[in-house]
Amino acid sequence: MAVAELAPVVGVVDACTALAVSRASWYRRHRRPQPTAPARPRPSPPRALGAAERQEVLDVLHAERFVDRAPAEVVATLLDEGRYVCSERTMYRLLAATEEVRERRRQRRHPEYQKPEWLATGPNQVWSWDITKLRGPVKWSWFYLYVILDIFSRYVVGWMVAERENAAHARRLIAETCAKHAVAETDLVLHSDRGVPMTAKTTAQLLADLGVHRSLSRPHVSDDNPFSEAQFKTVKYHPSFPGRFGSLEHTTAFCRSLFGWYHTEHRHAGIAMLTPQDVHYGRADEVLAARVAVLEAAYARHPERFVRRVPVPQPLPEEVWINPPRPTSTPSEPPRH
Repeated sequence: MAVAELAPVVGVVDACTALAVSRASWYRRHRRPQPTAPARPRPSPPRALGAAERQEVLDVLHAERFVDRAPAEVVATLLDEGRYVCSERTMYRLLAATEEVRERRRQRRHPEYQKPEWLATGPNQVWSWDITKLRGPVKWSWFYLYVILDIFSRYVVGWMVAERENAAHARRLIAETCAKHAVAETDLVLHSDRGVPMTAKTTAQLLADLGVHRSLSRPHVSDDNPFSEAQFKTVKYHPSFPGRFGSLEHTTAFCRSLFGWYHTEHRHAGIAMLTPQDVHYGRADEVLAARVAVLEAAYARHPERFVRRVPVPQPLPEEVWINPPRPTSTPSEPPRH
């Protein structure tokens, strides 16, 4: 019961005491607003410049020799000439009153970038892609690994290794991956950071032709593309990952073997310790049901070992977000998928 409901019955003091509410807080919140008197105009101090003196200062600042100089330079120049009209701060106040204080050069204004918010409730709804460098056979030589990842299943739907990073390789990989997974009739989102191949005009044209929505991270915000970054870490921290790759063929063969392990053997913590292949191709329920049967059998054999209840496996998340909205915010239009 709130204080407002109890106060008419027992009084404000007893109600606040019973509900452990400060009386000062109660009175402060329920005090009637007092009418505010209109603000009185500020009187002009006796030492203020008169109208003629203000105009004289503006005429000095508008003079040809001072029109491109800062007030500090104007004051110093006049002092060297044996003249004082006003202080630097007064000059700034007079210029501000006439709206003459601004940047002289046109300053670039960066646009307001909206935080990407995407929801996937199944495979082939939101893909994330990125490019990472792999060390070549000698110092300062690199191979480039392109990876497209399904954020719901963590399945690598497409990848390639190239000797350079450019938009042509990205276009070919995206086109082949979309054709392989038949996403032409789906409402697919392809998310990435703002690398050169990602923001290239030709890449945007390809995605428009394929009917794929392009999504870009905000500049200098690394966690807008977390799934690709985490997948690259999984690849590079694998025990078999070499320090350097001897050739493009060596790199391709290694990645083919590693992604085979990643798809079929790697139990991913973000998808209930299932493999990406099981989730991507709809076998998750079958695997989880088998786990339930094993746990129930273990409980039947030794119920004393399970203190609270029958153990259950970790469920598969029903939703996977890129930047989930804050609970307090209510978006005007819900995200797709």
